[in-house]
Amino acid sequence: MRQAGRTASEILHHLTTLIAPGVTTGAIDHAASQLMSQRGVKSAFLGYRKFPGHICISLNEEVVHGIGSHRAIAYGDIVKMDVGIIQDGWVGDNATSVAVGIIDPGVEMLLADTERILMQAIALARPGNRVGDISHHVESESKKCGYSVVREFVGHGVGRKLHEDPQVPNFGKRGTGPKLKPGMTLAIEPMINMGCADVKILADKWTAVTADGRPSAHFEHTVLVTESEPEVLTWPGKTLSK
Repeated sequence: MRQAGRTASEILHHLTTLIAPGVTTGAIDHAASQLMSQRGVKSAFLGYRKFPGHICISLNEEVVHGIGSHRAIAYGDIVKMDVGIIQDGWVGDNATSVAVGIIDPGVEMLLADTERILMQAIALARPGNRVGDISHHVESESKKCGYSVVREFVGHGVGRKLHEDPQVPNFGKRGTGPKLKPGMTLAIEPMINMGCADVKILADKWTAVTADGRPSAHFEHTVLVTESEPEVLTWPGKTLSK
């Protein structure tokens, strides 16, 4: 899991360096395919329930599950990329949101707040805590900022398969849900909307967009629950305390 997480992180980081005005989302997906091939790994998404892309790439009001296409990235966009890979039978899964040039200050704050909330949620991935402690924190902190959380899509356990138990919603109550134990690996991934929580699915049957057309942010890490500090497997060589 550590190696799969490291590889997923390296691929995602490289893809962020390719984001620029005029580059198509399809070109980014193709680059992801090449990087995976070079490292001898496979996409965890391609073919999953017939998903047609190597990664998920979503712009602006698109929340998740966007498919690479001929659409060109524009100055002022926010680009969300979700990279999942399979390496030696293990899955690494991570996501980030990238601003293209100077963006609206409110949207810039949305991205910063979402990443901050993710890191705070990861800090709760300790033995004895429950999934609901993570879920409640994401929801309550988002509401404090005036945002809403997506309910249709959630974080999840990850290991031999892309989606394993337990589910890790971005909403819930403290002290509820499965108890966290050392050795558990979780994909924690806040999906936070600037406007309403509702989403709808486009005609491609995959891309989820905000119902009100306002921006959404998405960040994700694969996290190992240890005997003490959480270890971020998609943040190479670091634990949360370092």
